[in-house]
Amino acid sequence: MKNGVLGFLGVIIALALTVLYLSIYIVNPAQQALVLQFGKVVSATQQPGLHFKIPLVQNVVYIDRRILDFNMPPLEAIASDKKRLVVDAFARYRISDPVRFYQRVNNINAANQRLSTLLQGALRDELGRSTFTAVVRDNRSQIMTRIRTLVSAATADLGLEVVDVKIRRADLPEANSQAVFSRMQTEREREATEIRAQGEEQGRRIRSRADRDATVLIAEARRDAEILRGDGDAERGRIFAEAFSEDPSFFTFYRSMQAYEAGLKTGQTSFVLSPDSSFFRYFNDPAGAAAAAAAPVQMPLQAPAAGAAPAGQ
Repeated sequence: MKNGVLGFLGVIIALALTVLYLSIYIVNPAQQALVLQFGKVVSATQQPGLHFKIPLVQNVVYIDRRILDFNMPPLEAIASDKKRLVVDAFARYRISDPVRFYQRVNNINAANQRLSTLLQGALRDELGRSTFTAVVRDNRSQIMTRIRTLVSAATADLGLEVVDVKIRRADLPEANSQAVFSRMQTEREREATEIRAQGEEQGRRIRSRADRDATVLIAEARRDAEILRGDGDAERGRIFAEAFSEDPSFFTFYRSMQAYEAGLKTGQTSFVLSPDSSFFRYFNDPAGAAAAAAAPVQMPLQAPAAGAAPAGQ
């Protein structure tokens, strides 16, 4: 009898624990829960913690409450300036109304499909009103804001809140990019050729100006040199004249010695002179007196050239 009572109590306790276990559900901070009764939403729980439901009659569906990422496949669109664009975009969203989300799309995969359709339509619509330059450089942030506004309005009925929409890449198609690159390369080569031609022209102009300046400088230097050389020769003649006037006999002797040195070199042209010639007066008389008396020496007005015979010879 006693064992039968204990077994019955054990069964009661086991049933109570089972019912209690089936009545409890836990919601963690990254989730939100929907309590369903025969497939109909009874309540929505967004607070994390321990919650209760009617066992066997109600069941719980968990829905992610974190911010979710959606990467849209590359989209080809046409800008307002008729340029084709390949756009790679992504969106970030959260499930703001779990009841409506469950009733309209039911799961994340279906939500991503609906979001892809809405995002593609908003991108095509907005890019069709914008130029290529505006999308790529000038007004990209404003375009993203308008696209996010359009998508948010369309997804509100699905229980979704779009947090952000970004264009990761917006570029021309590969064939167009190659054509643009080739055109840019040709244009840069043309500019480089033009710049080189201008540089060559300027170089020739500079070299011509430098050659002209060098010719002028050399001519002026030669002119100044001739002037200085003439002044030097005049000064030299004056000094010779003063020296001759100081001692005419020594000057005559000195010039005769120079004439002997220049005129009696070996290997030169032969010439015949009489031994009584005044040219040899210093050979006959070291003082050269007889010859000097026969042919008096004139005072030169300028210096004679080197190797020339003395005056009066």
